[in-house]
Amino acid sequence: MDVVVPRKRGKAIAIGVAATLAVAAAGYGLWAWMPRGLQVDGAELRIGQATPGIFVDEIVVRANAEPLNSVILDSVESGRVEEVFALDGALVKKGQLLFRISNPQRNLELLARQSEHAVSIFNLSNLRVAQEASASDHQRRREDLQYALEQVRKQHERNVKLAAQGYISAVALEESADKLQQQRRLLAQEERATGTEENVRRNAAQQLESAIEGLNSGLKLVSATVDALAVRAPVEGRLTNFRLQVGESISTGKNIGRIDDPARFKLSASVDEYYLNRMAVGRHGSVKQEERSYAVDIRTIYPQIKDGRFTVELVFTGGQPPVLNPGQSLDARITLGEPAKALLLPNGAFINDSGGAWVYVLDAGGRTAQRRAVRIGRRNNSQLEVLDGLAAGDKVLLSSYAAYGNSPRLQITQ
Repeated sequence: MDVVVPRKRGKAIAIGVAATLAVAAAGYGLWAWMPRGLQVDGAELRIGQATPGIFVDEIVVRANAEPLNSVILDSVESGRVEEVFALDGALVKKGQLLFRISNPQRNLELLARQSEHAVSIFNLSNLRVAQEASASDHQRRREDLQYALEQVRKQHERNVKLAAQGYISAVALEESADKLQQQRRLLAQEERATGTEENVRRNAAQQLESAIEGLNSGLKLVSATVDALAVRAPVEGRLTNFRLQVGESISTGKNIGRIDDPARFKLSASVDEYYLNRMAVGRHGSVKQEERSYAVDIRTIYPQIKDGRFTVELVFTGGQPPVLNPGQSLDARITLGEPAKALLLPNGAFINDSGGAWVYVLDAGGRTAQRRAVRIGRRNNSQLEVLDGLAAGDKVLLSSYAAYGNSPRLQITQ
């Protein structure tokens, strides 16, 4: 008869274990193969390494040459351009005639002021003639009264002697004394009238002279406005942005150009706002042209920030390049501090995205990059001073981080 044979379970267990191990190995391989983090193309990345070195505390900026001194030409009178005597870009001398405009209203004002001035002078002349005539008349009357007084005085003295001898009566003597007093009063009255009239005429003459002085000032101003219709160069230099045309109408205050110093220049540079607090008037720098360096100093800082940049003006302190034209560009190197030992990292576009607060640090194999907080100190055009967060030899992504968002980890593909 048949016998039931027990099944061998060991073989089934071995097969199960082997299958489990195979699945686990496949899962681990799949896990290791699958990317972790945001994938980026390694061919497009710029990578730099943190290394010890000397930090050179200076920046290089692109500066444009500008005339050291410029005089703005604005029209002080309105009118129609009748003649143009100079061309844009020409060298002009001080006092050289540039252009002439016409303004009939100003000419009429000048004629009116000249007429008022002439009338006032005529009136003053008449007043002085009348004053002299009146003074002569008063003088003649005073002399007549003084003569009459002298005659009455002598007669009275004779009457006094005759009365003492009894030849005339007391009444006749009294009448003689009365005539003497009357003549004295008449002379005093004439002198008072003469003084009063002289004071009145003197005050009138002074007022008229003051009015004439005012008319003289007004006449000079109107004459100056008429003279301003013929515009002359206030200084010597090169005429710039001067494009007037005959027949053109210009208004008061319109800018018609400028006169630049043709020989001396300054430099105007646009600087990143990061360096605003480190800039100061008097800081030294240099520019190079044809392998020769020229010293410059910061003269003016304009702190107004536009598009993340501000402007500084630099002047040459020990001579300027022999060939320099307005608008010409030069690289200006500005020193901000003394060189010092530091952990250095190459400058890159990432600094604008992270602000120097964090970077992506590559692992040893260069396949992944982990976001790490750092502290960046000073910076120049090519170097960053690392204060904390990195060690010598760490490799960092220097490219822009704008496309990575807030991803904490990057998977770099080859």
